[in-house]
Amino acid sequence: MNLHAIRAIYAFEMNRAFRTLLQSVVSPVISTVLYFVVFGAAIGSRIEEVNGVSYGAFIVPGLIMLSLLTQSVTNAAFGIYFPRFTGTIYEVLSAPVSFVEIVIGYVGAAATKSLGLGLIILATAALFVPLRIEHPVAMLAFLVLTAITFSLFGFIIGIWADGFEKLQLVPLLIITPLTFLGGSFYSIDMLPPFWQTVTLFNPVVYLISGFRWSFYGVSDVDVGVSVAMTGVFLAICIGIIWWIFRTGYRLRT
Repeated sequence: MNLHAIRAIYAFEMNRAFRTLLQSVVSPVISTVLYFVVFGAAIGSRIEEVNGVSYGAFIVPGLIMLSLLTQSVTNAAFGIYFPRFTGTIYEVLSAPVSFVEIVIGYVGAAATKSLGLGLIILATAALFVPLRIEHPVAMLAFLVLTAITFSLFGFIIGIWADGFEKLQLVPLLIITPLTFLGGSFYSIDMLPPFWQTVTLFNPVVYLISGFRWSFYGVSDVDVGVSVAMTGVFLAICIGIIWWIFRTGYRLRT
């Protein structure tokens, strides 16, 4: 394992994040605060509790997951797309560095940035609503697993995209809608039976449900199923990345 190569890629990506601190951290935090104001205050005054949890506190895991998923995909996608766009990716590919080390460097940096943002949002939420975390180890495990999984997914998007428009396509048109419809601001038990069944086909439901369980001990689906679904998606992403580097898809042309 070439630790020097991993450290170099990781440090470069982290430095790029610090240079764009306003866009990387401040903007997502402000957006989340607005969600708290709009949903927590306006709607929360009409919905007192959901599954025994105050509405303002109930939406916190969903809001953190919304930012975590979006930022993980975006950070990883832009991280690998720009070397392809500028042509510097060929220098990395020609160096004595394996694809595993390349992925660890880029995905590790994207996951680190997303985790940091998630923790900042968690601290910000504590200023607005009373929080309790019943399973802190499980909460951190869900954060890390989700950040790594969707950073891998973003890495795939960054290689697949052949323009800046496609980089925004998946986060804006797929990830964000799935998160909003995945129980971020409500429990799926509040839906009619038919729509409850339909919602179970949304993979984000399992992420948010498991993450909310780590806070309050309540979930829409079994926490074991949540972990299993995340693990399956992680394995699929790893398999796709292995295929990309083996075939040179969008990397050698």
